[in-house]
Amino acid sequence: MGGQIGLMSPVPEIVLVVDDDAAVRAALKFALEVEGFRVRLYDSPEAVLDDFELPERGCLVVDYRMPRMDGIELIERLRERQVALPAILISARVNTQLRRLAERIGLAGVLEKPLSDAALVDSIRSALAPQPDRPPT
Repeated sequence: MGGQIGLMSPVPEIVLVVDDDAAVRAALKFALEVEGFRVRLYDSPEAVLDDFELPERGCLVVDYRMPRMDGIELIERLRERQVALPAILISARVNTQLRRLAERIGLAGVLEKPLSDAALVDSIRSALAPQPDRPPT
């Protein structure tokens, strides 16, 4: 019996993906699960706000342009509810103004669509890594 008893593999980190485009959600779910993340999908900002069982640890990946509420407003509303998950904003049109706004509210990053899987995974891993200037999530 040559197994290693008692070793537990770490629980995969969870990524909450918020995007109104079903194809984008499906593609991100696939790409992130291949990298070992657990993924929870939301089709609207309201769906996230209606979820009162959000994890204490994880990362948000939020589309900027969505109907009724943009990604920045969603993240601000989550912060008002004391949801402090690091957040990465994704957008088809990233400009200096959006980057400044994202920095002002403390986002972990802003990525332009079409997304590079490697850039997204690196950004998520960086956002989840303990950082001395940020309280643990």
